[in-house]
Amino acid sequence: MEETEAETQKETVDNVNPAVKQTGKATGEASSQMSEPGAVGEPEARWSRIKLFDKVMQKSLDKFIGQASFNTFARTFRPLYKNNPQRMESIHRQFIEELRRIIQEDISRLTEEGQLESKLNELDKLESAAKNNLDPAWRPSGIPEQDFCSFLKPYYKKQEAYMRLELKKIQAENAALAQKVQAGRESICHRV
Repeated sequence: MEETEAETQKETVDNVNPAVKQTGKATGEASSQMSEPGAVGEPEARWSRIKLFDKVMQKSLDKFIGQASFNTFARTFRPLYKNNPQRMESIHRQFIEELRRIIQEDISRLTEEGQLESKLNELDKLESAAKNNLDPAWRPSGIPEQDFCSFLKPYYKKQEAYMRLELKKIQAENAALAQKVQAGRESICHRV
């Protein structure tokens, strides 16, 4: 299983299209964070996640652009194609290049605005915390009432313990006040 994950990570890093590499920050991290393909560490895992995201986005973009073939484009603009096929091919190339550039810019902007890298860091922290936690994870039973009760039960137990503690404090205060009242009554009785 570990060998398969390591191979997948290596394949992901090796197969990413260079056109997807965005700023110097992303390409600069590659040399400093990628050590050995078999070594698994947090920076490498984060880098692999970013590379995997880029690879998925690139494949989706390629499929989308593939749907805009020249034949479809020429059929849509048949009168223009009949007049000047070479010009139509040039327009199609420009259209595809501009479409790809705009989509990649939008993806980059959304990645930055959505703070993808910080979200992946949070994911790494959650993953490492889950590995360190030996308790079994909570899973829903499929019965909403039971799940809701199991969620609220610990809260209600804490509240019950807190209320019992407060009740003991109030009872102790009441007992102390009752003794003071009794002592006051006795002192009044002795004066009269």
